[in-house]
Amino acid sequence: MTATFAATSGNPLERLSIERLRTRTSEKWRKYPADVLPLWLAEMDVTLAPPIAAAVHAAVDAGDTGYPCGGEYAAAVREFAACRWGWSFDVANTAVVADVMTGVVEALELLTEPGDPVVVCAPVYPPFYWFTTRAGRRVLEAPLGPEGRLDPATIDATLAEARRRSPRPVLLLANPHNPTGVAHTRAELEAVAAVAVRHDARVISDEIHAPLVLDGATFTPYLSVDDRAFALISGSKGWNLAGIKAALLIAGRDAADDLRRLPAELSHGPCHLGVIAHTTAFRDGGPWLDELRAGLVANRALLGRLLADELPHVGYRAPDATYLAWLDCRALDADPARLFLDRARVAVNCGRAFGAGGAGYVRLNFGTSAAILSEAIGRMGDAAR
Repeated sequence: MTATFAATSGNPLERLSIERLRTRTSEKWRKYPADVLPLWLAEMDVTLAPPIAAAVHAAVDAGDTGYPCGGEYAAAVREFAACRWGWSFDVANTAVVADVMTGVVEALELLTEPGDPVVVCAPVYPPFYWFTTRAGRRVLEAPLGPEGRLDPATIDATLAEARRRSPRPVLLLANPHNPTGVAHTRAELEAVAAVAVRHDARVISDEIHAPLVLDGATFTPYLSVDDRAFALISGSKGWNLAGIKAALLIAGRDAADDLRRLPAELSHGPCHLGVIAHTTAFRDGGPWLDELRAGLVANRALLGRLLADELPHVGYRAPDATYLAWLDCRALDADPARLFLDRARVAVNCGRAFGAGGAGYVRLNFGTSAAILSEAIGRMGDAAR
């Protein structure tokens, strides 16, 4: 297949040509040769939302590039959460951190000791393994159940094992889930919270993809069902701000005393321009986000049609959230990620990196234009044939 990759206006995913995208210097566009379509790293092919671009430009023009100040970040997230999810929290029980995974590690430092077990629901975001082990903690896997959903019985059994190893077990949750794109229901999260209480376990919920819950699903903040937990949120996925870092660590009401032990020097970790950008995203970026979500819904459907035509033996469950598709390629007689890279010149994530249950799968980023997505799936179909 061939595509013109024409840039159009309207949908944020349709505003950049392939030629402009290839001038980018971020890892997504520089890791592989120019003939490879990069659908791997969780970064979208969009320009900044206009309010965010204006705020960052204004700061640069004013020379406002000093040390970070948390400012209005927490208040902006609270306003967004109240409007979008009907949920609120106490801004006094928050801390601005460099990014979500830094915040996860800091929460682990507050709740655990070196060698303590951390339970993850595999397959799951690979940095859950990397950062946890680098922090000196040990990962235990509680595999997901059917359809990639949380399995409270498996979590129960795994937390019981973790409790036998340490009095300080922690469950590290992805909400929504990465890579499956499942938006956990309130009932599922309440069941998880009940299991956590049973084993005196604490939960840390990574909610970085929360702004990207798509039509047909609902986001439930984990702290709305468990006051003993921590949550992390950021604008980096919803508004494509991974390169200007900042995130918010939120403590539940009964975890506030733990948060107060957070070292003061961590306030220097976020990027000042990042705080400005993320605050603006949550406060003023709603209309742009809604346009983006509509574009992702269209791409989600397009991907389903393309796969049915080009890769009918590949399993696909349309995600509730994110711009990531978790594709079951076990019917292919090959390492799928290697096949697609070598023979289709399309880069996707190898499922094995996501832990138990990931072998034979790939994660594909559909946060791009319809033309690029169509070209990529066409190439992948040709390679599989």
